[in-house]
Amino acid sequence: MSSFEDADTEETVTCLQMTLYHPGHQQSGIFQSIRFFNREKRHTSEVVKFGRNSNICHYTFQDKQVSRVQFSLQLFRKFDSSVVSFEIKNMSKKTNLIVDNRELGYLNKMDLPDRCMIRFGNYQFLVEKEDGQSLEFFEIQFFLSKRPLVQENNWLPQPMPECGSYSSCSTQNNSPMEVGENDW
Repeated sequence: MSSFEDADTEETVTCLQMTLYHPGHQQSGIFQSIRFFNREKRHTSEVVKFGRNSNICHYTFQDKQVSRVQFSLQLFRKFDSSVVSFEIKNMSKKTNLIVDNRELGYLNKMDLPDRCMIRFGNYQFLVEKEDGQSLEFFEIQFFLSKRPLVQENNWLPQPMPECGSYSSCSTQNNSPMEVGENDW
């Protein structure tokens, strides 16, 4: 019997890779408590919190503009699926969280896309999920960007249509009409 037949198959672990940006990160030490480049293993039952309170949050930002708990991430598995996903929840009463171009108010939550931009205040997080099979653990890995992520990744906010939402515009005919100067 060969040793490779006896070897345990190693289960891959889902990893959230988060690239962080803040314009004053070099001067102010905002990210000093975050360990960059290391993969940190977390148990899947954990609700991972981000904010400024080090007694409550797993990842803290040294900035009075950040809420004690800004947002949380929780892993879940959709019904009839083996793929794990993350849910993001805004925990801040004073600042809305923007995930891609969707605004989350206090206690609003949504499924986190596999690749997305999270923004609040001057903070920008590019989040990319690397799938794995483990249902026991997941990992988080942080990177630091010296340049704004929104412009670098062409993540400019989409303007909201005049009718208020994208879905209602598709059912209405709101095409602009040409008006001559004599029509006024």
